[in-house]
This record gives sequence, structure tokens and C-alpha cells, in this order.
Amino acid sequence: MLLKDRVAVITGGAGINGLGFATARLMVQHGARVVLLDLERADPAAAAARLGAGHLGIVADVTDKASCEAAVKRVLENYARIDVLVNNAGITQPRKTVDITAQDYDAVLDVSLRGTLYMSQAVIPAMQRQRGGSIVCISSVSAQRGGGILGGPHYSAAKAGVLGLARAMARELGIDQIRVNSITPGLIQTDISKGKLTEERKAEIAESIPLARLGEADDVAGACLYLASDLSSYCTGITLDVNGGMLIH
Repeated sequence: MLLKDRVAVITGGAGINGLGFATARLMVQHGARVVLLDLERADPAAAAARLGAGHLGIVADVTDKASCEAAVKRVLENYARIDVLVNNAGITQPRKTVDITAQDYDAVLDVSLRGTLYMSQAVIPAMQRQRGGSIVCISSVSAQRGGGILGGPHYSAAKAGVLGLARAMARELGIDQIRVNSITPGLIQTDISKGKLTEERKAEIAESIPLARLGEADDVAGACLYLASDLSSYCTGITLDVNGGMLIH
């Protein structure tokens, strides 16, 4: 029970096959009360109900600062504290550099990078009052290797920005005992990648990975649990690769 009686907020968490929901499910198993934030069409309340009693789903848009603040206010009204934030919300687009429009750029950067900032800003005051907390930011191996399998260069830029933001927050907030760390998943089999790769292409990619398989959502969930819990109490500002060895260098 690594998170007994702690409150964890997970953005983009309502997709049943996604990283956020897998993380929520594992955190519930370790005693956490979980709040799933997502857009209305994702029905976060229904997703939270699947976790069992005592958990909450809130409609929120991480690109809207007021929406983030309203969501955090509701969490505090229900649970009086926030111990963990997982900045998981993100979108991707398969674009070549010259094909990225202003609208494409804004859409991807707003969710992954602006959303990480706005949600972190919203929870930090509560964590400061508590003198502690853990913020986990989901980046991507594409931020490190200069491009991924599915996302365009603007996705890599957004996820690289997440790494820089997380490190800067870690440096600033350490005095408040707030830890900020990042995870860089490789190719994880979720709804985002579903139907976009043939079985042959998946096999080719797996052959290039030292662990010889694509990742599962639960692989990332385990890393989130580690960074959220006291097992990582002396870790801040780190980037934890969860990619089967794809980025050994």
C-alpha cells in the first residue's frame, strides 16, 4: 500500500486503455484516492466509477487555466489535500516539419506543455501548504531521440519542453519538499497507437528494442507509482526511461 490515504490527480485519465487509467488502477490498488480529469467526451465520471467507490471524475480542459483551477478546487473540497499530480494529458499528430500548421502547433503544444504548466500551477499551492507532494510529467522518448514513431516534430518539441519545465520546477520547488520528475515512454500500445501500425511494422520495431517487445500501459503505470511514492523520496528532476532499452546510449 505505497499510497495509502493519498490523493492522486491524473490528467487525461479517462481513456480505459490509456496510460492515465492504467496508472489510476494501480494507484487505487496501493491505497490512493484517485481523481481523473478529462474532457467531457471522455466521460471521466464513468471512468472513475470503474475504479470503485471513493474516486472522482471531473471534466476539465488542461489548456484552460480557469478550468484547471476549478478542478483543483473541487478536489480540495472533496479530499482536502492533493499528494500526487500526474501530468498525462497529451495529443499527437503525424506531420512532417514543413506540413505543421500554426493550428497543429498550437493544438499539440497547448495540451502537452501548456497543460503541464497550468495543472502544476493549480496544485502547487496545496502541496506547499502540505510541505510535500509529487508531480509526475509524462514526456516521450521522441523528446530525446528527435522524433518518435507516430508524432511529428512539434510533438517532440512539446515533450522536450515538458522535460525542461519539469527540471526547472524541481529545482524551484525542492525547498517545499515537492518532487517533480518525468517519464519518457517509448512506443506503448494504447488507443493512440491502435490501428496506426501494421503487425509487421510492430514486429520490426520490437526487433530494434533490447527487450524485444512494445510497451504496455501497465509498464508506465509502475513507473508512475514509483515516482509518486516514498520509494523515490530522494528523486527529483530525473527523467525515467520506460522504453525497453530503445534509448540506450
